[in-house]
Amino acid sequence: LNNDWVPNGGMENFGSAYLPATHQATLLRAKGAPVDNIAPADPASVQALKLAALARENADFAEAAADAQAIRAAIGNYETAFRMQAILPQLADVANEPRHVQASYGIGSSDPHQNYYAIQALRARRLVEAGVRLVTVDCRWWDTHVEGIDSMRNGFLPRWDQCYPALINDLERRGLLDRVMVVAWGEFGRTPVVNATNGRDHYPNVFSAALAGGPVQGGRVVGASDSKGALPLDNPKTPQDVLATIYHHMGIDTTKQYRDFSGRPIPILPFGEPIHELM
Repeated sequence: LNNDWVPNGGMENFGSAYLPATHQATLLRAKGAPVDNIAPADPASVQALKLAALARENADFAEAAADAQAIRAAIGNYETAFRMQAILPQLADVANEPRHVQASYGIGSSDPHQNYYAIQALRARRLVEAGVRLVTVDCRWWDTHVEGIDSMRNGFLPRWDQCYPALINDLERRGLLDRVMVVAWGEFGRTPVVNATNGRDHYPNVFSAALAGGPVQGGRVVGASDSKGALPLDNPKTPQDVLATIYHHMGIDTTKQYRDFSGRPIPILPFGEPIHELM
């Protein structure tokens, strides 16, 4: 769920790498139609006939192919697209949510970034409620190279401070928080000193993640940096540890290996341990 843009790196951010194409992500826009071609071009009866004919052709093709994995993935994509046409427009429409719920996220804000972020956060709750296992909400206004301190204080933080607790509270009200983990995380840290434009540049040594829901205990703080936020001081954790915590919650055994289409063994997570102090 993007904040009206495609992140740096393009659509490869959402690819499936060596996994079958059925595992790649679908991008939902904040503005306008959430997904291209989500409304069928044909009446339902005509579309059903076309899909049945296509299924027969694909099945015959897969049976004759030396390696049917890619063909089966394409068939799965068609089936997923059909299911999305049937349910996604209703799921993505937040207009029928109670007004107080919309307002709690910030929908209707005069700040367009806040409004789009709020729409996507509320859609995230609706998607996980419908059974989607992994949802990512991106924001467009994270970059702090220029006037970083002011932009964080006056722009990013107020938007995030409204949406993040609104999502957590909404999940809890609907009985979802015990099984849904919410992770707020950036790509890296920022320098502990400002640059010439009062901004902060890329910094790999220290940064924070916020986790809520699922097995996470509320109010826990794990690890600490020095007073300047320059170096880890106590009980440091790695990004791989955060990933291992997420995988643990999702029931994924990170000690196992996956074999790609060529039979090459690939570890699910080469290193990293779940952060048990949070559980």
